[in-house]
Amino acid sequence: MKNILLIPDSFKGTMSSEQICTIMDRAIKRHYPDAVVTSIPVSDGGEGSVDAFLKALGGEKRTLTVQGPFALPMESFYGVVKKTTAVIEMAACAGLPLVGDELHPDLTTTFGVGQLILDAAKQGCKTIIVGLGGSSTNDGGCGAAAACGVVFKDAQGNSFVPTGGTMGKVASIDLSKLDPVLKDVTITTMCDIDNPFYGTNGAAYIFGPQKGATPEMVKVLDANLQSLAKVIERDCKIEVQAIPGAGAAGGMGGGMAAFFGSQLQMGIETVLETVNFDKLLTKADLVLTGEGKIDGQSLRGKVVIGVARRAKKAQVPVLAIVGDIGDDVEGAYAEGVSGIFSINRLAVDFKTAKPRAPQDMEKTIDNLMRFTKRMGL
Repeated sequence: MKNILLIPDSFKGTMSSEQICTIMDRAIKRHYPDAVVTSIPVSDGGEGSVDAFLKALGGEKRTLTVQGPFALPMESFYGVVKKTTAVIEMAACAGLPLVGDELHPDLTTTFGVGQLILDAAKQGCKTIIVGLGGSSTNDGGCGAAAACGVVFKDAQGNSFVPTGGTMGKVASIDLSKLDPVLKDVTITTMCDIDNPFYGTNGAAYIFGPQKGATPEMVKVLDANLQSLAKVIERDCKIEVQAIPGAGAAGGMGGGMAAFFGSQLQMGIETVLETVNFDKLLTKADLVLTGEGKIDGQSLRGKVVIGVARRAKKAQVPVLAIVGDIGDDVEGAYAEGVSGIFSINRLAVDFKTAKPRAPQDMEKTIDNLMRFTKRMGL
């Protein structure tokens, strides 16, 4: 076993992807001290995305002052990898933790996210990855667009920066004022959900309550998203409701597509392309991946399956190290997973298993490495 790739998802609320990589690496080196072990921490686009990319690829973190969720100045950041690729997590200036107990999705803005995008472009970045996740906003990405020059006007012709509570007042959208520095920049949006822009499965109804929206406010936010979608279709020539994932981050998924011409892409696909995973596979003997629970939902293209599909083409075996294993995972083997192993060594509830997870993870990898070594692999 000469070359092993580690690319696990986090075990939500238990272990970060980076922590899992460290544990796996330590257990592997105990049996294969000369092995080349490459760690690729994965983030879903929310908090920690920048650090995950920097850990995997190296680079630098840039800090600057932008508008926070309530349009007040705050220090935020983004990462630069591969010299001209910027990684931005919207949570860095529009995240739910930043508002504390002041939960007002009708008032919060993504303006700061647009400032990060614009700064990255002005600093020479030609590829920008925007991670959606953990937002406190429901403004359809209007704030970010306004920060980059897009003009929103009400029925009286007055320009303004729409928020969740005022999107319904948007009467026209002028994309021609988008800062020209963005013209030759490719923007990819990491989005791991497929909720529509509006409706009972849309941004407001599904995610509004966790951001503080009352049932009455949810109806207003949803109606405003519907109104905005109509103006977007007329002025931006795009039907955001038809885009899977448009409802991510308070409708910012749709806004990124409409205002920036961005492609919405599963987070794992963005990660795999950015780290040149296919090239890494050409030298790999084994891939270790995993997630907190593998089940039928995982088969829609989450981390384990995204990794397995590419590894299958390269004929590299993939082991999925997970917490729980659902009954509906048989399809994972056809996608390229060679074996699925649970770290749960005892039949205990999650409350008891959680603090044991790091040591159970290490013992599981240790066991697997003992086996492969015994088999002369």
